[in-house]
Amino acid sequence: MGILERIADIEKEMARTQKNKATEYHIGLLKAKLAKYRLQLLEPQGKSGKGEGFDVMKSGDARVALVGFPSVGKSTLLSKITETESVQAAYEFTTLTCIPGVIPYHGARIQLLDLPGIIEGAAQGKGRGRQVISVAKTSDLILMMLDATKGPEIKDILERELESVGIRLNRRKPNIYFKPKKTGGISFTATCKLTHLSDSLCASILRDYRIHNAEILVREDATVDEFIDIVLGNRKYMKCLYVYNKVDAVSLEEIDRLAHLPDTIVCSTIMDLNLDHLIDRIWTALDLLTIYTKRRGELPDFEGGVIMRRGASVEDVCHRIHRTLAREFKYALVWGRSTKHNPQKVGLKHLVENEDVIQVVKK
Repeated sequence: MGILERIADIEKEMARTQKNKATEYHIGLLKAKLAKYRLQLLEPQGKSGKGEGFDVMKSGDARVALVGFPSVGKSTLLSKITETESVQAAYEFTTLTCIPGVIPYHGARIQLLDLPGIIEGAAQGKGRGRQVISVAKTSDLILMMLDATKGPEIKDILERELESVGIRLNRRKPNIYFKPKKTGGISFTATCKLTHLSDSLCASILRDYRIHNAEILVREDATVDEFIDIVLGNRKYMKCLYVYNKVDAVSLEEIDRLAHLPDTIVCSTIMDLNLDHLIDRIWTALDLLTIYTKRRGELPDFEGGVIMRRGASVEDVCHRIHRTLAREFKYALVWGRSTKHNPQKVGLKHLVENEDVIQVVKK
């Protein structure tokens, strides 16, 4: 029996099994087997390459993957918000390879990848699904492009395809510590009341992966799926923006409904509606900051900002400017949102905010 047949059998058994407290243990084991077979399915066979157009070098300050079903306007969007021309036509599968473009914004260069349209069954390798999904996993943000004239089932299918290959959208990593060991058996500790997991269930799941010695510390009421994610260790937790295109073809009431959904932007690539707001939302979702530098006695350099990620410190900024600057650092003067007064004398651990101005004083 092939892997696809095994996956289908497990999915059928899960569908016909009633979900209640008595069957949680059995369903948990089925989920572990299902995740294992899906992982085997996605592992590349032989030494075949990724295929033409998919081996795109990562460049710029961040990478955004544009995914969606064929003919929803991905190529048109790429052409409108970058300086790249991607082939556009009113038929499906116009884009057959990965087309990179660059969005210049606030001094940053954001790489946008126009990926071929995903079809249902992409996780099993239909179309060029495996290549598309592997490139999406290397990105910092996913733009899921949807057709506003179609129903919600399209979004559900895309989320299901990405979920099945280990891409978790708009979710944080579970607070579970897991470490395989060479001896000692299974050590299980929970710091809160658990309603989905137990020590025996976790041990059974680990046996299915041939792990007999491990340390487990569960710090939240996690589900079986979340525990399996931690055990596998190759899940990617990514931010996603849902972009509904072709809003010029739907009613104002429908536009208002879509616009109020979480992490959602409505636009029309044909009529250039709301594209500026889309770029601004991309910038916000990527948590990018622009930090301006200043020399003593001079005005800040507002033309050449340093692009950082949220949570960056003065030390991170020094490393970005020059590799030796942190070693020669004495103190810094900072103007902006991160300070209590302007300027404020700070050390290397001070966290910067967007559009802060920094002057580094060396020893």
